[in-house]
Amino acid sequence: MARPSQLSPIAEFARRHDPDRFLCALFAPPERRDALFALIAYNHELARAREAAKTPLIALMRLQWWRDAVAQAAEGLPARRHEVAAPLHAAIAAGALDPADLLALADAREVEAEEEGMPTREAFAAYLRGTAGGFAVAAGRLLGAAPALLPALQRAGAAYGLAGVLRSVRSLAGQGRCLLPQDALDATGLTPAAVVQAPEAARPVLAALAGESLATLDETRTTLRPLGRLAVAAALPAVLARRDLRRLSRGKTVSLDPRSLGDRLAVTLAGFTGRI
Repeated sequence: MARPSQLSPIAEFARRHDPDRFLCALFAPPERRDALFALIAYNHELARAREAAKTPLIALMRLQWWRDAVAQAAEGLPARRHEVAAPLHAAIAAGALDPADLLALADAREVEAEEEGMPTREAFAAYLRGTAGGFAVAAGRLLGAAPALLPALQRAGAAYGLAGVLRSVRSLAGQGRCLLPQDALDATGLTPAAVVQAPEAARPVLAALAGESLATLDETRTTLRPLGRLAVAAALPAVLARRDLRRLSRGKTVSLDPRSLGDRLAVTLAGFTGRI
């Protein structure tokens, strides 16, 4: 694995902005890592489109900028001047990243710009499959995962995405946002506005959603056993998802602070053994 002093600029960007996926990417084959770091960086830029925008319209414009950057790379046009767009362009031009996967990731983020939020569990699940799940599919395709395993990778990625949303409830509330599904909140008499005002009130909802996801994640992990060490990096976020969801299902708080030694060791063990 590369030492911090040996990191490329795009690897350093990924390490700084998405340390979870950066750690997982270190277990990818060396010749594929920079393309995976470019995917991580691209995903970060999409994820921050709404957070960095003052209005939903500006968020949609940011997403369109990235769609155009992907399309230009696919068409063989010059790369845009941007610290992420340039390495992303190179990965697309080299055939490492599928433009269709990248465009789908941008499309899935549009729901974050909608003022009404997530009306149902079904809409929430589709959002998770398209965002974190779509990332896992793109990463798996990049690392040569068998096509038959891509649906399981998507489910594993969605579980990681769910854990991320549940961990971020307080942070999102600070931005005046709530991504929890309305019908799940209805069961406890909450509204998105109430969660924004008092994030702790949503703890029973977080525990219920985490518990439901845990019930299916173990089955998904079993399905991914044939993945192999060359593509294991695409599934490693599921290791963190399982640990987070287990804590959340017990009503515990899982902060956005840097990962504990236990979390990092769990990923490292899975990365070296190829067992998720």
